[in-house]
Amino acid sequence: MKVVAIICAFLLLTCVNAFAQQMADPEFDTSVARPAYKDDGPRVMFDEAHHNFHTSDGRYKPFVDLLSNDGYRIIRNRQPFVKARLSGFKILVIANALGAEEDDDEGAANSAFTDEEIAVVADWVKDGGDLLLIADHAPFGGAASALAQRFGVDMSEGYTFDPQNSAAGSPTLLIFSRENKLLANHPIAEGRNENERIKLVQSFTGQSLKGPEGSIEILKLADTATDKSTYTAETSTPAAGRAQAIALKFGKGRVVVLGEAAMLTAQISGPDKRTMGMNVPGNDNKQYALNLMHWLSGILK
Repeated sequence: MKVVAIICAFLLLTCVNAFAQQMADPEFDTSVARPAYKDDGPRVMFDEAHHNFHTSDGRYKPFVDLLSNDGYRIIRNRQPFVKARLSGFKILVIANALGAEEDDDEGAANSAFTDEEIAVVADWVKDGGDLLLIADHAPFGGAASALAQRFGVDMSEGYTFDPQNSAAGSPTLLIFSRENKLLANHPIAEGRNENERIKLVQSFTGQSLKGPEGSIEILKLADTATDKSTYTAETSTPAAGRAQAIALKFGKGRVVVLGEAAMLTAQISGPDKRTMGMNVPGNDNKQYALNLMHWLSGILK
């Protein structure tokens, strides 16, 4: 039992250290061959008002640079959500908000948003705004759960494993492909033409989601997937029928909820600069990020 405890502690420490060392990959190519918007692209509010682990000039800089090169106008937000401010934007992006300043602080898993903010965002989407809500494994799922529930999306708030559909030796680095039939038939996966068609998306340790009736599971979890409350938990619950990406329409607006954040950015970690995200060879995550935004902005129907 002591040996098991030591191994679990080591794995958890390794995971935490890698998590803390993550940084944006300065060498990742964020260019876009044929930008979707040449002039006056949609205004995108990138939230940084809720202790966000991912910021526009930090770990999510590759995502922001990619969108900028596609013609979107990105404006960071450092204020609570209010109707007057949201009304000037087409898309709202929230990535890994927290209920406390740091992810290991007490209260980090508490809701990052007040009831008033949740109501304002829901009304804004209902009137035609578009929301990209990204919430990783614990504690990020807990911090975003109340907002997600307003759109009928349930978050597991833990960690999702599937050794049978993941990168070798890494049961939380999940693979969603046409080959394993876990990538949905949806405009986000199809793109505007054959060059934009997605074949494989990879995620990098996240939680599971369950959408409301009428929603589409873009990245579906296999029957072999399970959820755990912590990375090293001994017990697990089935995650069959759940997903790591869900798209839905809400009133006049659109919503995409992701249960993993690194898939939409490009990071490196550790002294050997391990890649994580769009910069991992073999995945189509870069095009997936563009297609996702094209669906939210209305280019893809």
